[in-house]
This record gives sequence, C-alpha cells and structure tokens, in this order.
Amino acid sequence: MTKFGVAQPVRRVEDPRLLLGHGRYTDDIAPVDALFGFVLRSPYAAAKILSIDTEAARQMPGVKAVYTGADLEADKIGGVPCVIPLKNRDGSARAEAPHPALATGFVRHVGDPVAFIVASTASAARDAAEAVLVDYDAMPAVTDMQAAIAPGAPLVWPEAPNNIVFDWHTGDKDKTDALFAKAAHVTKLTVVNNRIIVNSMEPRTAFAALEDGRWTLTTTSQGGWSLKEMLAEQVFKEPVEKFRIVTPDVGGGFGMKLFLYAEHVLVCYAARKLGATVRWTSERGEAFLSDTQGRDQISDAELALDAEHKFLGMRIRTLAGMGAYLSNYAPFIPTLAGSKVLGSVYDFQSIYVNVLGVFTHTVPVDAYRGAGRPESNYLVERLIDAAANELGLDRAGLRRRNMVPASAMPHVSAMGQKYDSGDFTKVLDAALDAADWRGFPARQQEAVQAGKRRGIGLAYYLEATGGSDSERAEIRFSADGYVDVYVGTQSSGQGHETAYVQLTAAQLGVDGEKIRIHQGDTDTIPTGGGTGGARSLYSEGQALRVAGMSVIEKGRQQAGAYLEAAEADIVFADGRFSIAGTDRGVDILTLAAQNPGALNAAEVAAINAHTFPNGCHIAEVEVDPETGVARVARYLVMDDVGKVVNPMIVRGQVHGGVVQGVGQAIYERVVYDAESGQLLSGSLTDYALPRADDMPDIRVEFIEIPCVSNPLGVKGAGEAGAVGSPPAVVNAIIDALKRDGVISVDMPATPERLWKAIVAAKAA
Repeated sequence: MTKFGVAQPVRRVEDPRLLLGHGRYTDDIAPVDALFGFVLRSPYAAAKILSIDTEAARQMPGVKAVYTGADLEADKIGGVPCVIPLKNRDGSARAEAPHPALATGFVRHVGDPVAFIVASTASAARDAAEAVLVDYDAMPAVTDMQAAIAPGAPLVWPEAPNNIVFDWHTGDKDKTDALFAKAAHVTKLTVVNNRIIVNSMEPRTAFAALEDGRWTLTTTSQGGWSLKEMLAEQVFKEPVEKFRIVTPDVGGGFGMKLFLYAEHVLVCYAARKLGATVRWTSERGEAFLSDTQGRDQISDAELALDAEHKFLGMRIRTLAGMGAYLSNYAPFIPTLAGSKVLGSVYDFQSIYVNVLGVFTHTVPVDAYRGAGRPESNYLVERLIDAAANELGLDRAGLRRRNMVPASAMPHVSAMGQKYDSGDFTKVLDAALDAADWRGFPARQQEAVQAGKRRGIGLAYYLEATGGSDSERAEIRFSADGYVDVYVGTQSSGQGHETAYVQLTAAQLGVDGEKIRIHQGDTDTIPTGGGTGGARSLYSEGQALRVAGMSVIEKGRQQAGAYLEAAEADIVFADGRFSIAGTDRGVDILTLAAQNPGALNAAEVAAINAHTFPNGCHIAEVEVDPETGVARVARYLVMDDVGKVVNPMIVRGQVHGGVVQGVGQAIYERVVYDAESGQLLSGSLTDYALPRADDMPDIRVEFIEIPCVSNPLGVKGAGEAGAVGSPPAVVNAIIDALKRDGVISVDMPATPERLWKAIVAAKAA
C-alpha cells in the first residue's frame, strides 16, 4: 500500500482477513448464552386467523416464551413502517398497509410471521413451533399483478380498492400527447421486469440485548442509523438514544439489507421481555419467504419519432408490484427513483409516466441493486431496439443520432435531472470498436455453421446515484501510531475499506498500512447515511476530504508552535508539515503523537448533487434453436464512472453487477402458484442462479469523464453493471433469433421460453 495511491489497482486490504476466516459476521459473534428465536410463518397466502393456541408449545423443554401478534398489540409495539409518502394523480394519499411484526387477524402471504418462539436452543425453538396450533380460514389469493387489478379480484387490503396502492404520475402529459400526435412513427412495446429473489450469500441475522434500559441490536445491515430511528420512533416509541445498532462484516446486501424487518422488532421485543440476549438467523428457504424481493414490473411503453428519426417523447404506463405490505421504501423505487433516469442519455422533448402500485398476496418488494433504474433503462433500451428494427435502422446509429452531445453539458433531461458531465457518443463509439461490432457478422456465420444462432446486443445505460444528503467522517490519531478513520457508510463486500484507505493516504500522506477503517456502530459513529444507491465513494469520499482538510488545518497550527514558526509559513505536502522555503519540518504522525488529540477531526459534508454514471454494454449471445439454451459468448462494458479510485475494485463491482443482470435476463424468476399463492420457486433447486461457467470473461474498460459536481470527480459504480446488462443480453437474444421470426422475448429467456418462441414464430 505504501507506494500506491488513488487510481492504482491496490489489492483489497480487507481480503486477507476475510479469506483467512477472520471475518466477523453477526451469527458468528452472538453470545454463547443467547437464546434462540424461531419464526412460525403462515403456510397460506391469504387466510383469516381464527385462533392461535400456544399453550402446548410453552410447556415444551427449553422454551422460554411464545409471542403472538396479540402480545405485541398489548404492549403497544408498532409495526414495520413505510416511510415514503406518495400522492396519487388526484392529490389523495397512497393506500396504507399496517405491517405488524406478527400477523394479527389475517395473513397476507406465504411466510407471513405468525408467532415467535424463544428457547434455549435452535432445535428446541423449532420443535416448539410445531406445537403451536393455528386455526386458519383460507381465503382466495391473487399473486399476479394484472389479475390483481381486474374486477372482482380478491383484495389484499379492503382499504385499497382493486388492489391499487397508488396511482402516480410525472411529466407533462399534454405536451407529450401533442408530440405523439405529430410523430412520423410510434413504436409500442410491453416489457416485463421479472421478480427477483436477492439470495445474498450471508442470510439475514440479528441478536439483541437490553442492558440498563438501552438496546443493542447487532445485525446484518447496510447502515444502522435508519434502523435505529425506525425502531425508536415508530416501533417502540422510545428516545432514539436508547438504541445502539452494531453491524459487523456483511456478506452481501444488494439493497435487501437496507430495511427494518419484523425479526429486528422481535429480537428486541423478546430481549426486553426476557431480560436476555435473543438471536435469530434466517435459513435459506426462509429467506425466500421473508427477504424483500426485487423488480416486478410490467410496462406498456411508446416511443415517438419524427421523420428524421429523432426522439420526440415517451409515454409509459407501469404496473409495479409491492407485495402484500409496503416495505420501508417500496413506493419510492418505481416512481421517484426509476423515473429520474427515463430520459437516459437521449434528448427527448417530453416524457409522461403513470405508475400503478399493486398489492398482491406475495412477499414485499423493495430496492434491489439499482432500485428502479435498471427497470427504466431496460424499458428504454428495449424500446429503442424495437424502433430500430421496425424502421430498418442501425441500432447504434439511432442511439448516436439522439444522444445529448458533450457540448450541451450541463444538460437538464426531460425528467428534470441535471447532468453535470458526460460524453455519450465517445463512450458508445469506444465500446463499438472494443467489441469489434463490425467484425460480428463473421462470428455470427461461424455460429450458423455450428447449428447455432448468434446475436449481438447493445444497451447504453444511465444511472443516477442516491441516498442521504450528507455524510460524516472522523479521523483520529491513535496512541499506537495508527490513523483511525470512522465512516458513515457500511460495506457488504464492495471494498470500501481499501478505497477509503487510498483516499486518506493520498490526502494525509500516511502509509496505507497505518490506516484503519471503522464502520457499523451507531455509538462510535453518531450519524451516517449508510450504503445504497451507489453513494458510498462520492458521499463518504467528500466527507473524508473535508475531515482531512480539517486535520491539515489543525496540524498547521500545531506545527507552527512545534517548529516555532508563524502558522502562515507552514506548508503541508506528502505527509509532512514544514516551514516554507526551508528543510525544517515534522511528519504528521510525529506531530500527532506530540499533541494527543489535537489533530483529530470529525466533519459532516453536505452532498449537494448526485451523480450520473453511464456506459455502454455489448453482449454476444448464442442460442441453440433445437433446445432454446442461451449462452453469453462475449461481453464488454465501456464505463464512464468519473475518476476511478481503484480500477481493480471497480472492475470487480461491475463484474458482479453484470452477472446479476445476466441472471435476471436468462435464469432467475420468482413463480407463485396462481390458485394457492404458494411460492413454487422456493429453493435453489427451483430458482436458478448464474454460475461461473455460465459467464464468459467480462471485459471492463473506462473512459474517465470527471464529475464536476463533487471535488473527487467520481460518479459511483456499485450498481452500474446490473443496470446495463439485462437489456444488452435480451437485445442480443432477439437479434440472434430474428432469422427465426422472433421479434420480442421477455425475461428470463429460459430454454423453454426461447424454444416456444422459435416454434411459434415459425408456425406464424
């Protein structure tokens, strides 16, 4: 680390600890005397709870308590909140859906928590759960969004007629309609963004204790500060100071670990009632029924073009699945989050969007890697390819013709977003060259000779980062000669520690091996925005920069006294304070040791603008027409993520995102039985994930166009791979099957779906 700084491919400083088995994950560090919690879940998608008999379970060996929704109600425990207010088109408020930690009266999806059993061992808790007698009156269920809004469909909530949570819109409808009225060509397309199960490597887990009237909740999260506020203010109605949230190492989050869950409430509640530490860990099958899921949208979209093939406008109507309850941020994802990038990199004159949130008897949906932006980019890029095919135009040429030029920056999009920087045509052309777009026909012909269909797909994505409007960093000089850095974000495998060490080392001139990164404790780090929306580097990076400037300013004052010189004559460079024009000086660590605490600094940086990473994905996919099996043969990403702090880490992040996007495009699909509401894809036996041998080498290159809205010039890269990959892969599959007459394919492009599409097209 000593000789490497910013922009260098420094190996991750956290990896030796994690690879050698020294990681500290929540389930590993629970106290040995902790009691075990087990959640009894509903086997029905929709049912009335007639009675719950817990007496036999309470008498079983090792059982300490059995709690039901009635117990929580009696103690006035609040439910899991949705913190996103949203107005309908008519100005009324969205529907409410109370979300108790344990169901009361009704269950609304398979897996809905019904009782919480606490025992001395995990097996005792599980055995006791089988003795809890719940009398259900099963009711009709609806799991499909289109069926849910049809007349006469079973209602998830009586307060939400037709199962509509919200009827939201944005954009200028009249202007958009006028543009469509004068359009020379209109392309129409319906696209499905399939529901996803997140499947983080580490399952959700938590343990809680109450000591001296104060809770400590240790849990896998993407930042404990929001959990702390919700638990205090909306669940237990206690001062926020009574809660401490600790998050150690986290094995994957992808948005799903941002949220407050019923199990957080339950372990805290049981800890208070029993005066003991109570732990809970999800099993893999349980996660399929209780973790928030992702995507789940159906969009009808139209693209209007003029006679010169310039984009005029878009009209979009989307059904967005919410599940049976509203997760913390669920209404935000398909509306305010997703709509902001619909203008993408193109110069639309106007866009109008109408989004209907829909209740179904399914697991709640919330943010999943990209959180609304992958869905919007998928829609736009599929629509552009469809228009190019209808008009007989070159797909890349149609995009280039409509891209916002670099000379127009800063540019305000049709959705009102201000892009501070970008050279989209430069990135596009570099991607086409690097992918050997012109040489594709030869590769396609080779595939034909082998009995395969080969297609090439292009998608240009635009991301919009998000999250809190401030971030905190603290730098302390320890007595043992190390620099301790406290950050308000939370790593779940991204490589934050390494990036923050690089930034701190570069600014303070300290050997990276002497820098320690601390995260995940709301006591030692009083405020933080957590991790989500690809915000960590540009947000925490700005906070680190401000804190570092404060350290240097304090150091100049101390160095002046130490060197017996005027403060104005002190300069700082390469980790050393010196008197200008002389060789007299002192390094920062020595100065800090001479003045304990004097150089320490904590600062909160205002995040005044978010960023817009963008790039071009090009995929080549081969399809066996006899079996429908699709294989990604080549993959290239040309990214503009602004200044790259560590290219190795960014490439790794993009690789992971691409694989998740390919998973959605070809393999992954949540399937519920239409009649019973049972989850049919309820394990990894029935839910397919991409494997290493399903992927080619993923080539990732960068064109660095610095962001001008933050001093680091960075744009964020954590979600970008998952944003561009689904449309690139699906566009490649459609291109491969054009000769068979296939013009559209929905995700996931499974062998069955592709084989049926080929057969149907040939029969038409």
